[in-house]
Amino acid sequence: MSYRDAGQATMARPRRWLVTGAAGFIGSNLVEALLRLDQQVVGLDNFSTGHQSNLEEIRLSLAPEQWARFRMVTGDVQEPATCLGACQGIDVVLHQAALASVPLSMEHPERIHAANVTGSMNVLNAARETGVSRVVYASSSAVYGDHLGVPAVEPLIGRPLSPYALSKRAVELYADTFSRCYGLDCVGLRYFNAFGRRQDPEGAYAAVIPRWVSQMIRREAVYIHGDGETTRDFCHVAEVVQANLLAATTRNPDASNQIFNIAGGQGTTLNELFLLLRTGLSVHLPHVLACNPVYDAVRAGDVRHSLADIGKAERLLGFCPTLGLAEGLAEAMAWYAQHLGGRPE
Repeated sequence: MSYRDAGQATMARPRRWLVTGAAGFIGSNLVEALLRLDQQVVGLDNFSTGHQSNLEEIRLSLAPEQWARFRMVTGDVQEPATCLGACQGIDVVLHQAALASVPLSMEHPERIHAANVTGSMNVLNAARETGVSRVVYASSSAVYGDHLGVPAVEPLIGRPLSPYALSKRAVELYADTFSRCYGLDCVGLRYFNAFGRRQDPEGAYAAVIPRWVSQMIRREAVYIHGDGETTRDFCHVAEVVQANLLAATTRNPDASNQIFNIAGGQGTTLNELFLLLRTGLSVHLPHVLACNPVYDAVRAGDVRHSLADIGKAERLLGFCPTLGLAEGLAEAMAWYAQHLGGRPE
């Protein structure tokens, strides 16, 4: 099934969806996509990293009747009763709630475990108890750890290089166990460096693209860890939304209870990324052309090269990335220029 077909089928057969982490980067994009498909959506977020402004942006972009199909629950996936209540009457869960930071996990592994592992187990258990038909959950490329194979293929993983990586692998194992023991249909998506609108640039643990963009706009130093030849496989949030909808609606029995790489399938060095960001952002904010990177020490827990083989997702889900890196960055830069640096010229 293609993404377009999945959207049409979803509109023809409305469901009730729970999106955990609904006020966050990926969660808010999922909420918006589902509401545009005229679905009933419940959002769950504790607003520790998510923002009410993301939901307000969605509200302003939708027709009133679409927004009326959304209900927000303020709560934490670490609370079993909250998860149980949120799952009542839900058909599909898109579980995005997590603390997604390697550096934070190195400093506070207990916080990562509680949010990611305990929280995910609570969501899975609530889904089991309330009869949810499918759980699609967010995993991460971090699970490949010290495995040196490039590109990464789903069956071959190494030892985790951080507590964050370990937490995501534990979530995969919990989902697999709930599938085998309780018959809960679970599909895991290993995101590779997702980026796009609403990705938070604030805080010490912000992802590289929004952090660099914010620093460029503010005329602050932009730090590259190591020599800049580290590679990443960047994936626009539109592709993440596509993958979630395909995973949630697939009728392919071979796709059930599987894990899929979700990425653009293209490796980019951090040096190349810096130049792309500077060039793209300068279209809206010319002063960023004066920005040059500062190189510092390699960061603990980081992998050197990351590139995904997305063949499994293409074969079993119909996943098909439609935005190249340059096109995706152009869309993201326009959003950041408007929201962080004034409206584009």
